Amino acid sequence: MRRRGPVARSRNFFREWSIPRQLAGRDAMAEAARSRMSETLRPRLERADKVGSSICPYCAVGCAQLIYARNGRPIAVEGDPRSPINQGTLCPKGAATLDWMTSPRRLSRVLYRAPHSDRWEERPLDWAMDRIARLVKRTRDETFVERLPDGTVVNHTLGLGALGGATLDNEENYLIKKLFSGGLGAAWIENQARV
Repeated sequence: MRRRGPVARSRNFFREWSIPRQLAGRDAMAEAARSRMSETLRPRLERADKVGSSICPYCAVGCAQLIYARNGRPIAVEGDPRSPINQGTLCPKGAATLDWMTSPRRLSRVLYRAPHSDRWEERPLDWAMDRIARLVKRTRDETFVERLPDGTVVNHTLGLGALGGATLDNEENYLIKKLFSGGLGAAWIENQARV
């Protein structure tokens, strides 16, 4: 195989690169912008066999997303142009949704580390949900105060608290408030949604 010299390579580069053709006055939107590489390019979403819609999980704005999938696996995420909220745009965090969905480091199972243990154990989701419910009930029962020493009715517990996240909408926050203050009697309810 004969190797091309630097002059031949640079001549080929300028022939393939669109900017010299555009500077020479050719139509920038047609022939001058074409190259051998651009002739072989295909739309990246052409490979998708399914498109679903979702809401970005990063904040409470609620930007709509389109999730493109092939064989049940996401291959691309973009803003949904039908949304009156984001009109097809995504911020850098929303645009990175595909990366966290497909990251090999993403946790997809329950991991539990027992008190004083030095290792994590994999557990079933049902086990984890039952354990959380049991511990919440036990903590509430052990720390619930009906009346203060002076007789004032308080019906609360200082043993539980709730910290909401920025991705919760008004309806979810309402339900959390009702559950933790009305149902469980928690006095400490906070949300980290401040910007």
